[in-house]
Amino acid sequence: MPQTLFQRHRAQFGLCLRVTVAALTALALGRYLGFPMVLWAVLSAVILTQMSVGKSLQATIDYFLGTLGGAIYAGAVSAFVPHESEAGLAGVLALAIAPLSLLAALSPRFAAAPTTAAIVVLAPTLIHTTSLASATDRVLEVALGGAIALASSLLVFPTRARQLAKDAAADMLDLIARVFPKLIAGFTESNDEAALHAELRAVGPAFMRLDAVRAEAKHEETSLFAAVPDFDPLRYALLQLRHDLAMIAKAAGGPLPETLRARLAPVLNRAAQSSVVGLQACAAALKTSRKPVIHAEFDEAFDALSAEVAALRREGALRELSVAVVEDVFALSFALEQWRQDLREVARAVAAQAERSVAPASEEAV
Repeated sequence: MPQTLFQRHRAQFGLCLRVTVAALTALALGRYLGFPMVLWAVLSAVILTQMSVGKSLQATIDYFLGTLGGAIYAGAVSAFVPHESEAGLAGVLALAIAPLSLLAALSPRFAAAPTTAAIVVLAPTLIHTTSLASATDRVLEVALGGAIALASSLLVFPTRARQLAKDAAADMLDLIARVFPKLIAGFTESNDEAALHAELRAVGPAFMRLDAVRAEAKHEETSLFAAVPDFDPLRYALLQLRHDLAMIAKAAGGPLPETLRARLAPVLNRAAQSSVVGLQACAAALKTSRKPVIHAEFDEAFDALSAEVAALRREGALRELSVAVVEDVFALSFALEQWRQDLREVARAVAAQAERSVAPASEEAV
C-alpha cells in the first residue's frame, strides 16, 4: 500500500513539531524568568532541537561548552581591558573574537564561542548592562534553550538516532535493489551506461548518510546508557555490498558473446531477482524490526549460476573466446559468489538489529 506523505516524512514532521514546541516554550519560560534578551534562549532552543535525540544531545553539549568558554573569556577581556571609546571597543572585540575563532577552527565543538564573545562584548552597549551580567545572561539563556531542546527531543515525538540509522540502511538497500538487476542485465543486453553509473554513484552518498547517523546513534547510546545491538556489523556488511557492486561493475565490459548469453542469461536473471527479493526484505525488516530469513531459493539461484559457469568451462566453451572475455566471466563468477556471502551477512546483521521479542510468525522470508 502506498505510503502517505506523513508516513514518508514522519521524522521531518516530528522535527517540525519539536522545534515549534521548543521555541514557544523557550519564549514563555524566558519571559517568565525575566531574561533581558529572551531571543537568545529561543534561538538556542531552535538551533539545538535536532532530528534525533542523539544529535540534539551532542549539539547541546558542544553549544553549551562553546558558550561557556566564550562567555568566560570575553567577560574577562571586557572586564579588564578599558574600552570606553569606539576604538577601544573595536580592540576589545578583536581581542575577544580572534583567539576564540582559532579555537573554533581547531575544534568544531567550540563553534559557538566567537558568537558568544561578540554578544558579551557588544550587549552592554545595547541594553546598558555590565560585561559580567552579559556573560551570565548569555550562559543562562543557552542553558535554558539547551534544556528545552533536550526536553522537546525526548518528549515530543522523539526520534532515536538508531532508528534513523536503520532507516538510512534500509534506504541504501532499496537503492541497491533498484541498481543490481540493471547492472546484471548489462552482461546480457545493452543498457544506458550513463544512467546506470549515475545510480551506482548514488550508493556512495547513501552510505555516507548512514555513517553520519550511525555516529549520532553511538553517541546517543553512550550518553543515554542504552543497551542495544551493535550497529557496526551491519555497517560493515553494507560496505562489503558496496564493494561487491564495484567489482561487478568493473567486470561488466558490455554484453557477453552470444554463445554465453544464451546459457548465462537465465541463471543471471534468476540470481538478480532472488537478490532483489533479499535486499527488499532486509530493508523492510529494518523498518519494522523483523528478523529476515534467507530462503533456500536464494542459494539455489547462485548454485545454478556457479554450476553453469563450471559446465561452460568443462565443455570447453570458453576456449574459443578472447582472454579478456574469459577474465570477465571468471571475475563475474567470483564477484557474485562474494555478493551471495555478503548479502547473507547483511541478513544476519539485520536480524541482530531486530527486537528480541519478535515472534517467529512475524519473520519475513527472503
